Amino acid sequence: MTDPTYLSLGLPSTASPLAVVRAAVRALHPDTRAVCGLRTARKRFYWQMLCAHAARQAAGDSLTG
Repeated sequence: MTDPTYLSLGLPSTASPLAVVRAAVRALHPDTRAVCGLRTARKRFYWQMLCAHAARQAAGDSLTG
């Protein structure tokens, strides 16, 4: 099952990994991006979005969000 947060990014399965990370960054609240103590959590979030994207590409899903 695909992560609902990943689906909310609204990316096509053909999007590049860089586009996935950019969309994930935009999805976070600015305060979340500014707090240094949340760096590990942000990195984990980006990694989860990249893994969900890779799984979607492997499944051949071409539907958007």
